[in-house]
This record gives sequence, C-alpha cells and structure tokens, in this order.
Amino acid sequence: MHYLTVSFSHKNSDIELREKFTYTDEEKEGCLKRLIQAPSISEAILLATCNRMEIYVCCSNVDDALQHMMTLLTYKGGISPEYIKKTAEIVDDSSAIHHLFAVASSIDSMVVGETQIAGQLKDAYKFAHDRKYCGKKMSRALSHAFKCAAKVRNHTDISSKPVSVASVAISQIKEKVGDLKNKKALVIGVGEMSEICAKHLVSDGVETYITNRTRKKAETLANECQTKVYEFGSLDKAINEFDIIFTATSAPYPIITSDLVEETAFKRFWFDMAIPRDIDIKKQDNIELFVVDDIKNIVDANRADREQYVRQAHGIVGRGVVEFFEWLDALNVEPLIKEIYQKADDAVEVETQRALKKGFIPKDCEYEAKKMAQQAIKRFLHDMTKKMREASHEAKSDTVTGAMQYMLNDAHDNIPDQYKHHIKD
Repeated sequence: MHYLTVSFSHKNSDIELREKFTYTDEEKEGCLKRLIQAPSISEAILLATCNRMEIYVCCSNVDDALQHMMTLLTYKGGISPEYIKKTAEIVDDSSAIHHLFAVASSIDSMVVGETQIAGQLKDAYKFAHDRKYCGKKMSRALSHAFKCAAKVRNHTDISSKPVSVASVAISQIKEKVGDLKNKKALVIGVGEMSEICAKHLVSDGVETYITNRTRKKAETLANECQTKVYEFGSLDKAINEFDIIFTATSAPYPIITSDLVEETAFKRFWFDMAIPRDIDIKKQDNIELFVVDDIKNIVDANRADREQYVRQAHGIVGRGVVEFFEWLDALNVEPLIKEIYQKADDAVEVETQRALKKGFIPKDCEYEAKKMAQQAIKRFLHDMTKKMREASHEAKSDTVTGAMQYMLNDAHDNIPDQYKHHIKD
C-alpha cells in the first residue's frame, strides 16, 4: 500500500491555473467516486482552498494510480498530463506523508502559522469519509497529521500571533488606505474567511455590512460580528457605494463584472479572496483590486519573522513522519505475532491428540499436558516476539517482517492480505 499526493498550490501555480481546479460539492463527490473506481486506488480525499487543490490517495500501484489521476485532472483543467506533471507537486509514500503533515501544520501555507488550514483539511476528510471514499488507511494518516499540527502549535511560537489570509488582506488594505474609521465596508459571503475579515474590520472601527444570497445566513454572521445586513439583490448599488469590498463566495462565476461598475468620486478598494474569482472587471483608475496572490509582500515578511519557528516546525514534522511509519510497522508485526502463537497452539493440539492416541499420556492428564506444552512454547517465543516488536521500530523492519511472512507461508500462500502490505504486487 502506498500514499500518493498531487498538489497545485500557491508555491507552484498561479491563480489562473488554480481556478481550473475548483469544485462544487457535487463535482467533489464525482471526482472522488471516479478516483476510487481505479483498480489501484482504494481511498481518496480532495482538498480545495483559495491557495491549493490537492488530491490524496491510498493505492496499491503508484504508476497506475498517477496515470488515472492525470486523466481526471486533464479533463477537469483542460491541460495536458505533461503540463500537470511539470507544474504540480507529485509525491508518494514518506514524502506524501511529510507533505500532508506540513500542510496540516500550516508551514506549507502562504501565510505561515495561519489557523484555517487545519479546519479545511478536517472538512475535506469528513466530506470523503462520510461518503465512504476514504477509510482506515487515510484516517490513520490524517489522525497523525492533526497530532503533528498540535505539536507544532504547542512547541513553537509559529501561531503565537494568529494570522490568516483574511487578516493579511485587511493589513494590505490598511497599508493602502491608512485610517479606516471613516470608511464603509461590505463583506460578501458568510464563510470562515468572511467572518475573520468582518471581525477585523469592526475592530478597526469600520462601518461594516454583510451580504449573502441566503439572508438568514447573513443575519446570523452579522449578529455574531456585530455588523449590519445588506440585501444581496442590491449588490449592483453596493459596489458603487462602499469604499471597501471583501468577497469570498463559492459562486462558480463572477458576481461583480464591469457592466455593474459606475464612476465615483472616491477611490474603492476591493479584495477578491474567492477561487474561482468573484470579480471580473476591466482596470479602473479609482478601483484598486487585490486577489489572493497579491498579498505576497506581506506574506514574505511574515515568513521572515517566523523563520526560526518554521525550522523548529520542520523538525517536528520530520520526526512525526518517522513515528508514523514506525507505528504502521508496529501494526504490521502484531498480526504476525498473533499468527505465530496460533500456529503454536495448533501444534500443541495436534501433538496432544497424538500423544493420547499413542498412549504416551493418560486421558485424565490431557488438560495438564496441554497446559504445560503451551507454557513451554510461550516461554520459548517470548524473547523472539519481543525482538520482533523492537525491530519493527528500526530501519530493518521490512526485512524482519518479510522473513517472518516467508516462514509462516505455505504452499497455498494462505497469509491474509493485511499481513502483506510490504510485499509489492
């Protein structure tokens, strides 16, 4: 069994490319369903945020699984498999687990230390797990990823000053505008990013409104953030009335276009956090438009400030990956040990019955004879199985496990499949 990841992120692709790989919930389910239809893929998770689209799978054959994934992504994005392979980050086994742990720990994020990615990863896992597209193997990896992320938060100061893409966006606007207190802002959407943005704006004394297609959701978020609600149906008026617009919806097409824009006497600052983008307008002198990739300068400064913590975090992630595979190897050796003891018990039973049949022991001593044989074998196997468990935490674990599998095998190859995950197909 192998882990395999294909990743498009802010590190290797621009916003135009990432927009090609956006999914509605229906499309996510369709993609996951088609992924596990491949004979070599048993489990899959799809993570899609404003900064990344990643597919994680468990597979029996990396080459076959990757070819299937390339075909799906080619049809989705309209780009060639060669371009995908050249652009995307494609990693398997320990490198795939290292990537997953780094993502969960936010050291692979555009904004290092941001707190949203763990929640987004949990949502992606829950989406796949609830629909039976991932199971035990991926659950194990995600569980250890979240434990690793918790260690990074607890043992470094990488998240000592909580930041997010939304908070960096507000900083970008403040840098351009200066004093925000006399400004009027509209937040479009009710997701976590919109909530963070609204709270930052309110704390800066900005008169803030929230709008959404579903008014009830807008009212709920407005009450929580102590803002006002704006009618979504009046969005065409809003874009010509507000100084600041922050949008982060899941709309599959732009909701603000050039035909809605009118000339104003004041300068407007718009921040589009959506993938695909919510705003599609021609360049305007009095509108300064920011998209996710425009926050790079602040992001680079943020990373420089946290470089020491990033190095510490990478150390924790590296150790976490080693511990995860040691744990997997320990899981692998326990069924083997159980099989050894079972074969020993079977041998005791056979020899006890033979001794009774030959008259070597009387019938009324059967229980005591069997018990003595079992205790002798347990004593004999104790040191051997202890060393097996110890070896499962070392680099030679595959050799030890493979040797034991070979010794337990018979002419009919009756070792259960779960014992064989180190044996290549």
